[in-house]
Amino acid sequence: MRDHDRPQVHPTPEDTDPVLLRRRRLLRLTGAAQRTGYACFALAMVLFVVALVTQLPSWLVTTIIVLLIVGSIVLLPAIILSYGAKAADKEDRGEPFTY
Repeated sequence: MRDHDRPQVHPTPEDTDPVLLRRRRLLRLTGAAQRTGYACFALAMVLFVVALVTQLPSWLVTTIIVLLIVGSIVLLPAIILSYGAKAADKEDRGEPFTY
């Protein structure tokens, strides 16, 4: 197919606006960070049950504490930034402020 036979695709403002592109990238990053943080918490809970059954070995308790700390460090900014990006999207669409 030659170039002049192809249908013209015009970029939308969402495809070219650097602020919207940065916001979309931030939402993808915060989504991954939230999944990582929640996975750390889930793994810590599973390991806690395993630790209770195996009479709390110290290495397992240390692993649980590290997972809880890492999960908190990753999850807190991810939640805050995702709320901010979602609120900015709503404001751009003209929806009322609800946060």
